[in-house]
Amino acid sequence: MGYRDTYARWQADPEAYWLEQAQAIDWDVAPTQALFERGNDMYEWYADTRVNGCYNAVDRHVEQGRADQVAIIHDSPITGTQSKITFAELQSRVANLAGALVAQGVTKGDRVLIYMPMVPEAVEAMLACARIGAIHSVVFGGFAANELAVRIDDCTPKAILAASCGLEPGRVVPYKPLLDAAIDMATHKIETCIILQRPQQTCSLVEGRDLDWHTAQDGVAPADCVSVEGNHPAYILYTSGTTGAPKGVVRHTAGHLVALNWTMKNVYNVDPGDVFWAASDVGWVVGHSYICYAPLIHGNTTVVFEGKPIGTPDAGTFWRVIEEHNVRSFFTAPTAIRAVKREDPKGEFRKKYDLSCLRALYLAGERADPDTIEWAQDVLGTPVYDHWWQTESGYAMVANPTGLETLPVKIGSPTVAMPGYDIRILDEAGHELPPGKLGAIAVKLPLPPGTLPTLWNAEDRFRKSYLTAFPGFYETGDAGMIDEDGYLYIMARTDDVINVAGHRLSTGAMEEVLAGHPDVAECAVVGVSDALKGQAPIGFLCLSKGVDRPHAEIVAECVKRMRDQIGPVAAFKLALVVDRLPKTRSGKILRATMVKIADSAPFKLPATIDDPAILDEIKLALQSIGYAKE
Repeated sequence: MGYRDTYARWQADPEAYWLEQAQAIDWDVAPTQALFERGNDMYEWYADTRVNGCYNAVDRHVEQGRADQVAIIHDSPITGTQSKITFAELQSRVANLAGALVAQGVTKGDRVLIYMPMVPEAVEAMLACARIGAIHSVVFGGFAANELAVRIDDCTPKAILAASCGLEPGRVVPYKPLLDAAIDMATHKIETCIILQRPQQTCSLVEGRDLDWHTAQDGVAPADCVSVEGNHPAYILYTSGTTGAPKGVVRHTAGHLVALNWTMKNVYNVDPGDVFWAASDVGWVVGHSYICYAPLIHGNTTVVFEGKPIGTPDAGTFWRVIEEHNVRSFFTAPTAIRAVKREDPKGEFRKKYDLSCLRALYLAGERADPDTIEWAQDVLGTPVYDHWWQTESGYAMVANPTGLETLPVKIGSPTVAMPGYDIRILDEAGHELPPGKLGAIAVKLPLPPGTLPTLWNAEDRFRKSYLTAFPGFYETGDAGMIDEDGYLYIMARTDDVINVAGHRLSTGAMEEVLAGHPDVAECAVVGVSDALKGQAPIGFLCLSKGVDRPHAEIVAECVKRMRDQIGPVAAFKLALVVDRLPKTRSGKILRATMVKIADSAPFKLPATIDDPAILDEIKLALQSIGYAKE
């Protein structure tokens, strides 16, 4: 059955469709009903079931003949080490760690905060929590102490699982001092920390509170899987909110299992036993969904990669991992591919590796500009599929469903809505717009299984953030349009649609034009305050390695491209060449922060920023053209 028929079957009877998909999961008590309405536009899925997430990700594969299949490949070019863990070994390791948590008094419903680098133990920590019904909250390793303290106070964990350090190219990042400082700052007091001592830098343990990772497991009974309700939270994942306060996205256990399992074949087109690699971090939703849970639930081998797209040791590291581990589907962020492209614009490193095993490259995390997609297609010689989703959704809302049917690629579009998502383009009053018109992207309620049912201890904030702008719809916060064929185009965050003299323009469309310049490796466009036009666009250009032409020439060419392709209406006259763009650790460009710097407005340093020093560089560049006044 192809995509159109499948989507129509879901539309005709969502209840029957999602009950059918649930048959792929091993239930303790199987669902008799898929959707449960809780009133006031609140919904839950499979609430009448009982199930265990760890059993479905690990134990059932051991019992059903995959005991000797590799479950996790750890590849760390930073340490120069590799290891492989079978499903049988993973079952033993997870059961022992879960037993150590039980021995410290952690029970079903307790929260456990995880603060780990990209090592197999990070995945084991998540699964150990799922095994005993504890609710994990993973915080990106190396996160600042004050931000970590905020999360400790919000989710009030019974225990923390952490490592002594993380590794970046050329440096060791000590985690323990940050963790100790956060615990001191937090109002909520922590009873137990279990610390993985890494050989690159060990740490001192606080007597009476801290336990060594391995010592904590000595002599404890391995824990069995605890059956939980279908609507029992699997985890809390914090995403930055517009107020600066973190939003704790909740993921219910049953819907998350069903939806993620569905995506592995239908979106990523892998079969059980295939190697799947998501080059992300466990601290992000991609790491939760596609390093830990989805591949393992589906019976795939997952790659845990401790490295960077460039510099560990070079721009060919992605291609090496794919060849060495026989990766069938590869998922990363466009910013990672842009980094490789900037370092190796002619794709010389790719020529060293045999990538015949690779079926496709999948991009998500931020908007994939056509220039990056075309470069990746040319260099890899495989299909490149953009797809679109959010921390809140947990998996693809819009994708090319290659396991069902490979639809024609339209570069610039992540393709079409997946079953479960009824996506509309709305104007500011909530009226649906016709094809080709730019507006707010919204999803008709209810959202499908696996999406967020609420925010942790913040139902009012959940409603205000997502449900109030367009009654009956989930507000995505993104702007875009749908064409005559049903293909969605994501143009910008809603607050990145700028108003230039009454014309609503997408900064994403402008970035496409700039990215098409042969010397531009990466770019961003933001709208700054303008006394005459309301807002005016400024472009920031990062040039490809080896470009040594005068910057003024390149800027003039970019201004001309914008006039030719968008028109005089864009009023695009200013562009700056910069070495780097300020980003979060997941690769999202901090456009809103750049706008505040340009407008000399106060701003809160984003908690997830990769390198705060870049903001000073941006400020100096803006001051050179009369913005960012002291």
